Amino acid sequence: MAHELIPFIEGVLKISNIILALIAIIISVSMFALRTKEETLRPWKVLIFVVIFFAIQEILGALRAFQIYESPFLTHIVPTIILGLMIRALILQQNLNLLKKK
Repeated sequence: MAHELIPFIEGVLKISNIILALIAIIISVSMFALRTKEETLRPWKVLIFVVIFFAIQEILGALRAFQIYESPFLTHIVPTIILGLMIRALILQQNLNLLKKK
């Protein structure tokens, strides 16, 4: 009985994560529209794409939890893209901080 509920609970949690990720996307897009030419917001522009790929990852997780669609290829590629974009955003932020000190 309990083993049957675990995928359902996992799917419900994934759906709630998707909703929160979509809210974060809306907030980040509004922030992106706020100041598109601001140099200090350059790392945040990259983070918008991180949030979008995170939402994609959560959608794939929900599809896997409900046994609708499963792709081992996408399960590894999307987190790799997220990690690469996060590293890019951190490097951009570090460069901005170094330029401010000079």
